[in-house]
Amino acid sequence: MTCTVSASGLSLSFGRTRALDDVSLRLTPGVTGLLGPNGAGKTTLLRVLATAVPPDRGAFTVLGHDPGSARGRQEVRRRLGYLPQTPGFHPGFTAFEFVDYVAVLKEMTGRAARHREVRRVLEEVGLGEVRGRKIKKLSGGMRQRVALAAALVGDPRFLVLDEPTVGLDPEQRMRFRELIAGAGETRTVLLSTHQTEDVAMLCHRVVVMAAGAVRFDGTPAELTARAAGRVWSSRTRDAGAKAGWRTGDGSFRNVGDPPEGAEPVEPTLEDGYLLVLDGAGVDAEVAA
Repeated sequence: MTCTVSASGLSLSFGRTRALDDVSLRLTPGVTGLLGPNGAGKTTLLRVLATAVPPDRGAFTVLGHDPGSARGRQEVRRRLGYLPQTPGFHPGFTAFEFVDYVAVLKEMTGRAARHREVRRVLEEVGLGEVRGRKIKKLSGGMRQRVALAAALVGDPRFLVLDEPTVGLDPEQRMRFRELIAGAGETRTVLLSTHQTEDVAMLCHRVVVMAAGAVRFDGTPAELTARAAGRVWSSRTRDAGAKAGWRTGDGSFRNVGDPPEGAEPVEPTLEDGYLLVLDGAGVDAEVAA
């Protein structure tokens, strides 16, 4: 499969904090999920790949273009759609005006063609009928869709999404998953999230980060398989478990090294994720 993004040895420090530690990865068309606890380096990696901040060491290319030069950065940005964790909305703008402003920044100077593109992406995210409404009057879910529409302007081949479903209710999250899945049919999408269910439902591949480094890179099924034979049910919280919690039926679900005679249960992607974090020295109980 064609490689859209190739990164090798990316490292970046802020003072004494190593935000990225020798990160290498290759991204191909489809949706790749990026999982990790707070402080894992996910947002920093996305900012580097979006050319918002350069790495201290290492290199990467996007669609064959090297952002190490001014010309290369310009070519990457023309092919990039970026939805940051906190989009910088101007509340007085309408949805149309905000996306149009982003289109201008993407060098779409022809007014008629640019406005057709703005209308197209707003329709794509289901906001065509409210494009004239001010952003400050839109719901949280609608604002996220405005931000996604801005990221989709110009039909970018590489889409970077930082926690796009955070704060959304279940119906809004379902709608957003549909949009992301659709985007991944024709693009390379890198989706940073804390929601393991988003990864399980959307992603053909998952990368787990902790302490600035990649700790796992594979399919969701392979991550789930990490927990095979290491999840069990009990009537009380097992003191030897890496993580454990009471379920809706009153029993406890435990993850770790099961005692003899334990009642095994089918593992989930979240179980595999917790065990990868534990192996990286992150407290799985806290992560759970």
